Amino acid sequence: MSNDQPSTFPTQKRPLYESSTQYRNWRFSPEHLVHLRFSLNAAAVNAIRHTLESQKPGSSAVVSFLTADEELLLVKLYITKITQLSGHFRFPEEVEATAISYLRRFYLKNTVMDWHPKNVMLTALFLATKTTNNPISLETYTTHIPKTAPSDVLDLEFLVAQSLGFEFAVWHAHRALWGIILDIQVRSDDRFPPFIHTLTLSTKNYPGSPQDPRSLYESALTHVRASRLTDAELIYTPSQIALAAFALVAPELAIQWVNSKLQTDPTMSVLSADAFYHQIDILKSLITSVGHPPDIEAVREVDRRLKLCKNPEKIVGSAAYLAKKAEEEKKAEEKRNKKANEAVAEGKDPFRQETAKVMLGLVDYDDD
Repeated sequence: MSNDQPSTFPTQKRPLYESSTQYRNWRFSPEHLVHLRFSLNAAAVNAIRHTLESQKPGSSAVVSFLTADEELLLVKLYITKITQLSGHFRFPEEVEATAISYLRRFYLKNTVMDWHPKNVMLTALFLATKTTNNPISLETYTTHIPKTAPSDVLDLEFLVAQSLGFEFAVWHAHRALWGIILDIQVRSDDRFPPFIHTLTLSTKNYPGSPQDPRSLYESALTHVRASRLTDAELIYTPSQIALAAFALVAPELAIQWVNSKLQTDPTMSVLSADAFYHQIDILKSLITSVGHPPDIEAVREVDRRLKLCKNPEKIVGSAAYLAKKAEEEKKAEEKRNKKANEAVAEGKDPFRQETAKVMLGLVDYDDD
């Protein structure tokens, strides 16, 4: 038999999601997330303590620095603020979800002791309106938010974009959820109660379920939104989050839908299917147990302490801030001078060649 004959085995297609920057760069294990946040927090505490001690020896001993969990609690509060502002401006679901993803990702590279979540949140939301093609003018945006100037948003825009690695595309669970609803609607075999004409679910077979696909989607969407208050999107795929939210609303229908998908996937063994269901159960528990706003009093206490342990080098006008700026300007000047001196030493005067050409064209009439 010729080796040139095509293989009869089906080629397994790689999901589009696995080619995204989100899949490559913004997925972590729960243990990795804990380690990452702890490391960022420890580094920030050491840097701030060093700055305080250089200004006044012994001053850091009385400062109660935030822990990694307390930082996360404050970030969680400002995630709820994004939701409130999105409702105020009537932004689409895509804008709200994207801004929340930006805020979460930012604090995997930075700490709240360096950059307070309030202004970062405002910048993340404004940036999301642009990257999702739902722009709003800066003037309109800031005038509708009390005590907010355009500079409060623009000053951090590059820092936020840089912290995101300029990776602005986000794959969201609410889109995956709508895909599940659409897929169920078009299936009319014996494994599903078909959505024919009225597109209604059988309330007899599925008591307590919403009566139409749109209501089913809206009910599951509340759980998707709750998942944004957890680390779900940093650990699980959007489709897993969507399925968990769907299973919280219509568990029997969710199981039937998953079984139908598994039957068409030859690579899915019974063991891997069991592991998949176990993951979904863990995710459902995460959403229901953690997906709620933080206690306001606890957050107020964290914010009060943050005012005392904020990095002084980030406070505009402080002695540490001015000293840091002066040091940066000095280093920049030294770098420019070094580059200029190296160019002269290597004979890279940009005017030398042109000067030589002009000199060759001159005639000294005094020689006649």
